[in-house]
Amino acid sequence: MARPVRAGQPPGGAVSGGRKAADFDQIGDGYSRIRCADPRLTAAIGPAIGPAASIVNIGAGTGSYEPAAAQVVAAEPSAVMLDQHPGSRRVRAGAESLPFGTGMFDASMATLTVHHWSDLRDGLEEMKRVSRRQVVFTWDPDCRQELWLHSEYLPEMGDFERTRFPFLDLVVDLLGAHQVVPFLIPFDFTDGFQHAFWRRPEAFLDPRVRAASSLFAVWPDDLVQPAVERLAADLASGRWESRHGDLLVTDAVDYGYRIVVAGENLGQDVSS
Repeated sequence: MARPVRAGQPPGGAVSGGRKAADFDQIGDGYSRIRCADPRLTAAIGPAIGPAASIVNIGAGTGSYEPAAAQVVAAEPSAVMLDQHPGSRRVRAGAESLPFGTGMFDASMATLTVHHWSDLRDGLEEMKRVSRRQVVFTWDPDCRQELWLHSEYLPEMGDFERTRFPFLDLVVDLLGAHQVVPFLIPFDFTDGFQHAFWRRPEAFLDPRVRAASSLFAVWPDDLVQPAVERLAADLASGRWESRHGDLLVTDAVDYGYRIVVAGENLGQDVSS
């Protein structure tokens, strides 16, 4: 039996599991400069979707990972994010109530967005309603490999991250998924979410990098800033490298990111 969705709450009652457009309206300016689609993830998501001629990208943001050959409609609740989307077919809408007809699309996709939805069940049901095939890229909060940023510098943030993401088995069960494919994060991954910088710790010293993270955005400065200062000191002294030097000779790490595939097989499934 699937476990219930967890709902975390950072200090001060800041926004947590339920995504509101205002959140990304506030932090989304310049988002596309840091959150650049990585071609290796694009190459993994494409085969998972298959030869779909029409796709709806739910929680589309700035349009990352959309197959170039397909006709894509971007569905996104934030006007600021939608304005950065390069496509011409853009609709301001949340995942839980999509303004599309039943079976309108060959496929639907949702990339690092389900943890922002106000109702996971409704959002996934809408994905299934409007498309023949569904592909979700998400993070498994049960993954045992923990990012050092969370374990050593911001444990409260790490705990919160594990509460705001839905359990992977719940996403699988609600979608009726038939395939779950691991995606290891390369050391030079270009899409700047937090795990992207596992081998580039100096990136977290850049406020622009932190500003492009929805997790940093909901956390108070009086918690984040001392942690950033400790990290800077550890980098300067060589203490970080003494603890994590093994990462500097590692090419990719499985931090729990997964491609979940459900619905009709439009073509060849991606290899597991």
